[in-house]
Amino acid sequence: MWRYVLKRALLAVSIIFSISLITFLILNVLPGDPVAMMLGEFADANKIREVRHNMGLDLPLWQQYLQWITNLLKGDFGSSYFQKKPVLFLILQAFQYTSYLAAMAYIIALIIGLFMGIIAAVNHGSWLDRVLMSISVLGISAPSFWVAILLQIYIGLRFKIFPVSGVQTSIGYVLPAIALGTRYAASISRVTRASMMEVMGQDFIRTAYAKGLAPFRIVMVHIFRNALIPVITIIGADIGSLLTGSMITENVFNIPGIGKLLIDAINRRDIPLVQGGVIYVAAVCVIIYFIVDVLYAVVNPNIKLGDR
Repeated sequence: MWRYVLKRALLAVSIIFSISLITFLILNVLPGDPVAMMLGEFADANKIREVRHNMGLDLPLWQQYLQWITNLLKGDFGSSYFQKKPVLFLILQAFQYTSYLAAMAYIIALIIGLFMGIIAAVNHGSWLDRVLMSISVLGISAPSFWVAILLQIYIGLRFKIFPVSGVQTSIGYVLPAIALGTRYAASISRVTRASMMEVMGQDFIRTAYAKGLAPFRIVMVHIFRNALIPVITIIGADIGSLLTGSMITENVFNIPGIGKLLIDAINRRDIPLVQGGVIYVAAVCVIIYFIVDVLYAVVNPNIKLGDR
């Protein structure tokens, strides 16, 4: 077990290092001067050269990367060119909004998705199964920005129950959480149904019915638990997506989360903020997938992590 954990940790570090290198190179070879954008179009050329020198942007790329990665290992992500604040502070500030939105959205997604998937699997082939799966197809197909705009128009503006922009209070998270949760609920329901139906056809399930066990116990303990591996995989992937910021939804509802922060940084070519944001996204995804791998062994003891 510990050998596997160590191997995964080393792999995670190498992935994050590779992503940091690729991101740094891409951002620094793109055309355009961030200093010129920061100072404005009427800035003097001498002033631009002076600022570039003070920021270390006139050094060779390998020196700039070495300096940045060294500071990163010390916990210093640098400072935003435009907001004049530490990158780590800005990311943590935005994470508060993103994490709260992600938690609300995924509670909605899990409750609706698992319920629909279990009901559809138990009643597979019936009209109820067809209706639920049709709803899930609609949920997957509908773009998140379209769902968000519909919620703003038909619930926010017409009934004036929930705000359509900003999150001054907790109620402001309701519409964006529904917009995000709907899409993830649809994917969870389809994976849950497919995985449960695969388990339902196995011999030990027929044996459980033959022994006269309670149907609810068979469904929840024997079928659902053994069908959890694919469900855990998609749940982990979805959580990673939510925690790294839902850019479109956060922009539609004007939520100052990770997604909106990164979009604004990209538009301004705020290189330190973009680099810090990418490292954050990579770290979250690597950690989530590591947790998912360990959960495989918890749900199914037959999986031997040390043998991988």
